[in-house]
Amino acid sequence: MNDPIRGEAGGTAPVPLSVLDLATVGEGRTSRDALTASTRLAVLAERRGFARYWVAEHHSMPGVASSSPAVILAHLAAHTERIRLGSGGVMLPNHAPLVIAEQFGTLEALAPGRIDLGLGRAPGTDGATAAALRRTDRLREGAEDFPQQLTELTRFLDDDFPDGHPYARIHAVPGRVQSERQGRPPVWLLGSSGFSAQLAGRLGLPFAFAHHFSAANTLPALELYRESFRPSAVLDAPYALIGAAALAAEDEREAHRQVLTGALSMLRLRTGRPGLIPTPEEAEAYEFSAVERDFVDSWLGNVTYGTPDAVRDGLDALVKRTGADELMLTANAHSPEARVRSYELIADAYAL
Repeated sequence: MNDPIRGEAGGTAPVPLSVLDLATVGEGRTSRDALTASTRLAVLAERRGFARYWVAEHHSMPGVASSSPAVILAHLAAHTERIRLGSGGVMLPNHAPLVIAEQFGTLEALAPGRIDLGLGRAPGTDGATAAALRRTDRLREGAEDFPQQLTELTRFLDDDFPDGHPYARIHAVPGRVQSERQGRPPVWLLGSSGFSAQLAGRLGLPFAFAHHFSAANTLPALELYRESFRPSAVLDAPYALIGAAALAAEDEREAHRQVLTGALSMLRLRTGRPGLIPTPEEAEAYEFSAVERDFVDSWLGNVTYGTPDAVRDGLDALVKRTGADELMLTANAHSPEARVRSYELIADAYAL
């Protein structure tokens, strides 16, 4: 396997290309359809030389079927052999650190050397759903507790609580307590602002930034990460991955039809009306108000879409502008076929 942190660029890609999957569910489709497409896409990504395949945790969103990353990753591990699989990310405040250590220790045992543990500090949902996810005594815990939770999780993964610690006799199983030969998944910090960027830098961890929905913060966050970086046992230099929304189709009009479905879905989510991903026909027929049109235009301004060559040029420009070490591409569209086809076309454009 390649270095678990540093991917390997293939074909003519300037940096490694990876996949971020939300398992989106289109109108008239089911979660089964979305997850079946995810399996197809993971197999395709492995065959075409994408570096890694991550699944994002979201809750109470009808149009997103990725509420249980560890379950999905176990399934994908059974259908792939080489590609790195991981979470992009697990939302740490929603879970007890020991549970995450056990889940990802199990994944590491199932797919040795192929698992990444990406962690976020947001709930991946609204406040009411976040409360429903947590035990009663954890309702007041949140992002401010993230560093402490991260330390606890890391100690469970490494099985190295100091003597006298209340958890010193507790072990995450499967994990290192059983065998020193079992590795542990590398931890990545995810973020859409400066907090996780700075924390990742100080801890010497790889950092993944959500450019696809927080583009205005990308350059400041990456600069903060690089300025804050301290060499560690994990990395001797910063490694920054950015998530980028990208969709390719045979012609520009079809690409616009597909990305408009994702833009309308995001508009509804941001205005408290989450639902399934609308069809291209519904999105084209929707009568946007002036305010809604501004939102959609702004959203699409951060999506790289069009013909395969146009998408390749746009992604290359993004790498040049940000200095990213890796791009993780996400494609939100109504149909699974459009999503899978987009990655095929991008792989062709880069000769992967």
